[in-house]
Amino acid sequence: MLDPLADEYVQADQNDPGLLFTAAYNNFAGPVFGYLRARGVDDPEAVTQDVFLALYPKLETLHGGLQGAKTLLFSIAHARMVDHYRKRERTPDSTPYEADLDARRVPSAEDQAFGRVAGLGVTEILDDLPDDYREVLALRVVADVSVEDTAAIMGKSQGSIKQLQRRALGALKKRALLRNGTS
Repeated sequence: MLDPLADEYVQADQNDPGLLFTAAYNNFAGPVFGYLRARGVDDPEAVTQDVFLALYPKLETLHGGLQGAKTLLFSIAHARMVDHYRKRERTPDSTPYEADLDARRVPSAEDQAFGRVAGLGVTEILDDLPDDYREVLALRVVADVSVEDTAAIMGKSQGSIKQLQRRALGALKKRALLRNGTS
């Protein structure tokens, strides 16, 4: 859902890239951050800023107003995510941190408040899913990107995006039922 102020920004002066950038940032910074975080990017906040920095010079030639900016933003975010994984593949493996061996560990405030010992985050839930399932869920559910825009970003038809989303949600449901012991 777009910010009501976004309409005022765009209606005030549609030729002002600064106003369009402000409206795009106010409306889409959170969803872009969520998309990058759900896709496992190491520093999603920095990459989100990089995405918006890449958007600004393209605003002069952008068509479609705020909706066009959203599509372009998520296309840039997707490209940055792909770049992240390509870079990670070229980087030598480092020794992982083993929390079980560290005696300094204390439960987080969230774990204490909710009584969880080992709660799962979005990335852990999505880890066992195929790449296409993770991608479609990150775009459609986490980032709230439309079917049309998701299809454009992933290079697939709208029908295949709907089918992928349905299958991915079914796989998540199946995993949840198995985890809770009810099948």
